[in-house]
Amino acid sequence: MGDAHVKLREVDPVWSRITTEAEQMVRDEPLLGGMVHYSILHHPTIERALGYRMSLKLANAEMTEQILREICDEAYADNPSLADCARADIVAVFERDPASHRFIQPLLFFKGFQAIQCYRVSNWLWRSGRTDLAYFFQMRASEVYGIDIHPAARIGHGIMIDHAHSIVIGETAVVGNDVSMLHSVTLGGTGKEEEDRHPKIGDGVLIGAGAKVLGNIRIGNCSRIAAGSVVLSDVPPCKTVAGVPAKIVGEAGCSQPSTSMDQLIATQ
Repeated sequence: MGDAHVKLREVDPVWSRITTEAEQMVRDEPLLGGMVHYSILHHPTIERALGYRMSLKLANAEMTEQILREICDEAYADNPSLADCARADIVAVFERDPASHRFIQPLLFFKGFQAIQCYRVSNWLWRSGRTDLAYFFQMRASEVYGIDIHPAARIGHGIMIDHAHSIVIGETAVVGNDVSMLHSVTLGGTGKEEEDRHPKIGDGVLIGAGAKVLGNIRIGNCSRIAAGSVVLSDVPPCKTVAGVPAKIVGEAGCSQPSTSMDQLIATQ
């Protein structure tokens, strides 16, 4: 088993780095040894570790940890892209969040990362026709993490949600790849429409804290939405919008706002 673990680590650099950091964490803080072993070092792959962490957090009197682990293991076995997205999310958090200094931190401590992984399994359930179980995952993730993501929403890879309190993403919302958003962001509807009613967020977009993006509108690639803005109409690519209601106030200022995380608006 030991040789198999080594081989798996060699072909998965993200997991290899996490396990190396886990071993160092145990040496640095022995009081966390039990948690680190059960969460990371006891598992041969990142998929198994993700399933364990998720089931531990979401289990309650209505659904046991064992059943949830079996669901997660089934999801990761059926759709390997779920774990690939998780790897990209870990790298995104490490590269963009100044509070993240190691790959291990999102997996153990950051609720934004963990909630997104719960969404990914709930989305797999939704697409597999198991909608009631998907709603259970949504409910528990909302209760545990304070983040409400409908399982039918479509979310890409390389997602970073900083602080991650009070995030709401609606049923027909689409979030592209390499998107960053801060706490209290809403991707919602504008009324009681039942069809396609939520925003479509392009790749590389940065959404500031407290921003509300409402309705079936399109936010162009590599654009910026300033904190506290209310966006009710389309935003062209590579622009910065701000205000209530939001208006274009300038260019995005760089080729990849979600990576630079620069939220300042240049003044004349």
